[in-house]
Amino acid sequence: MAKRTVHTESPLTWHGAVAHWDRRLFDAVARRHWHGADRLLPGIGRAANHGLLWGGAAAAIAVVGSPRARKAAVRGAASLALASTAVNTVVKWSVRRPRPLLEGVPAVRQAATPPRTTSFPSGHSASAFAFTAGVALESPGWGAVLAPVAASVAFSRVYTGMHYPSDVVAGAALGVAAGVVVRNLARGAQEARVVPGGERPAAGAPALPDGEGLTVVVNTGSGTATDAGLDLLRSRLPKAEVIRCEGGDLPAELAAAASRATVLGVCGGDGTINAAATAALRAGVPLAVFPGGTLNHFALDLGLAGAEDTCRAVAAGQAVHIAVGRFTPGPQGEAGYFLNNFSIGAYPELLRHRLHWGPRIGGGPAALLAAWKVLRAERPVRLRLAGRRRSVWLLFAGNGTYHGTGPTPRRRDSLGEGLLDVRLVHGGGRPGPRLLAAAFTGPLSRSPVHVATRLRSLRIGEIPAGTPLAYDGEYAKAPSDLVLDELPNALTVYRPR
Repeated sequence: MAKRTVHTESPLTWHGAVAHWDRRLFDAVARRHWHGADRLLPGIGRAANHGLLWGGAAAAIAVVGSPRARKAAVRGAASLALASTAVNTVVKWSVRRPRPLLEGVPAVRQAATPPRTTSFPSGHSASAFAFTAGVALESPGWGAVLAPVAASVAFSRVYTGMHYPSDVVAGAALGVAAGVVVRNLARGAQEARVVPGGERPAAGAPALPDGEGLTVVVNTGSGTATDAGLDLLRSRLPKAEVIRCEGGDLPAELAAAASRATVLGVCGGDGTINAAATAALRAGVPLAVFPGGTLNHFALDLGLAGAEDTCRAVAAGQAVHIAVGRFTPGPQGEAGYFLNNFSIGAYPELLRHRLHWGPRIGGGPAALLAAWKVLRAERPVRLRLAGRRRSVWLLFAGNGTYHGTGPTPRRRDSLGEGLLDVRLVHGGGRPGPRLLAAAFTGPLSRSPVHVATRLRSLRIGEIPAGTPLAYDGEYAKAPSDLVLDELPNALTVYRPR
């Protein structure tokens, strides 16, 4: 019997086929001429050198975009950084493919200075698609605006003879992968924070299966409040009363809602939730938080991932007791409250400048301008702490113990601890080096610039007139004297078990 021979193609054959089609497509593009493309496409490619085009796009989005768009710009920049690092430190030096021969590419398209790096993959394509994917996964509208630009940059690399088509395809794929990785890392970081802490359960919280007795005040000017799960709230708790209001009317609306509701609900960011907590404390009613701000530090530390969690807890009557920080000005002043933190010094100044410039130039540029002004011009605050004169760049008091290094760390394991986490950055020198040094020292270290302790209360006196203070992202002028203290188990807040 004759043996039948089975022919298989080796990897080298496949490699040869790819190289053959690569060169054919490259030559076809080189022979093709589009009106105006000889100026436009090389210019787009040069604009994308060193990521300048995408840095400009990120800045533009930060200036004119919404808070969600600015978040998308940050995701895009992070995706670009990841893709560029992977391409230039690993992939290019692993493959080492020579650049195409420029036979047939018109001289007007060619770069004045030929690139020195290897050809596979296209770094420009990786950066373009990484930035666009990072933005699109957070803000599809801005992604649609950027997609044609990214495609033009990628095509320009073949049109100008810089890369083979497969270089561009591989670069684009790596860029999209970088965008997905950054999105997943950011989502994982947020989900990792959403872990319920050790707060004491509140046995007497009323269960409202259909929402009757719940009044939810929505701050329409707060972050992403308009798309923060209000449709889910209406479907899960259909008898809940929902009130929309602007920031200026918020305290009055919250006070009125708290006076008539069985449970006060609030949808907004940390500042809005602070105002609602104040109203709930004074009225003696439980609080239901529907996260709707840009950052939502309180909701994350409490263990609320979104409106679904809050709806489930309200329907089942599941809640916990939390501690609340309080600052009381002098003997006659009205107390204020904080759920996250209170501060005097550099951070309130940052917040003041950011609030002033944010409506004019956008949140991202305003934050950079605020940091520049504070690091350039501010002076330490001279005040009296627990009877001793101090000079401080920053006084931070957290409602509960924060974890991590630095003067203002960001995460707490429990909101029911009932202790103030007090951190000081001593005055002297310039604020930049002092704050930077504090950022790299742990709370229990013996640092000459940064100290930390846990207290039930702290008296602060002889505060200079006009000194700003901040609490839960809100800004105000400090009185000459005040007392910080903790109110253990002061507020009942809904959270599912």
